[in-house]
Amino acid sequence: MSTRTETHPVTSGTRQAPDGPPVRFTDLLAAEWIKLWSLRSIPWFLLISAVAIIGLNANGARTSRSEWASWTVDQQAYYARVGALHDAFTRPCASLVLLAMGAVGAIAILSEQTTGLLRTTFAAAPARREVIAAKVLMVAGVAAGFGVFVVTVSFWLDEAILAGKYGGVSIGHPGALRLVTASALLAPIGALVGLGLGAVIRHSVTTMVTQFVLLFIIPTFVHNNTYWGAVIDNALPFNAWARLLLPAKEIGTPYPSTLGGAWTVYALWTALAVVLAITTVPKRDQ
Repeated sequence: MSTRTETHPVTSGTRQAPDGPPVRFTDLLAAEWIKLWSLRSIPWFLLISAVAIIGLNANGARTSRSEWASWTVDQQAYYARVGALHDAFTRPCASLVLLAMGAVGAIAILSEQTTGLLRTTFAAAPARREVIAAKVLMVAGVAAGFGVFVVTVSFWLDEAILAGKYGGVSIGHPGALRLVTASALLAPIGALVGLGLGAVIRHSVTTMVTQFVLLFIIPTFVHNNTYWGAVIDNALPFNAWARLLLPAKEIGTPYPSTLGGAWTVYALWTALAVVLAITTVPKRDQ
């Protein structure tokens, strides 16, 4: 890029200013798109993750269909009312979405921090917060598209497997739309958490381990049978997703959460991850 010499009106010194129009936000979005897909592992990682998630969900429906004849009438009725919906997107797949998309978000920022590309990016586009905002939007958008795809395919494939007398349900079934929405939103939440952790930690292995502990280990071992256990349990995105699968009023739990509380957890984790990325990265060159 050519430069021109400008005279500062106060100091009468000179500085180098770039020629041409200022960088538009759409240009930053396009640059982030190119940088993300230039990582050759990303398309393969997304493809393998999608196949694994859809396959695991379909296998749950297939197993339930094969066991249908051995169930009692009451068991069949319960499955048609609740179980078929849960088979449409299972708990292991919800964890897998969070972890897989968390890895994508972390890679999106760590690939620049560890190679020094971030310094080059800031030199080309000095508006640092706008650069990171574009990265946040791009990562969230790609993850959201992934989430919508795997959840939609899983839902319709599973219910097609269960069609007829095996308890399949439609999108109009009570709670079905909420399940689909909550499951799809896990993907951008996981990606933004990974991005935020990577922005703060700046070390690949430590970021991945922290993410694994935060999104998988803690939800697995923390239980809501005590007050503080319930506080931690209800504040985690995976457990918020699990709550959204249940009826509006939770019964049999000493410290129940609410549907509104679960959606609030989604919003708070998203906001915290975005704030961490936008406030931390612009202060560093790598």
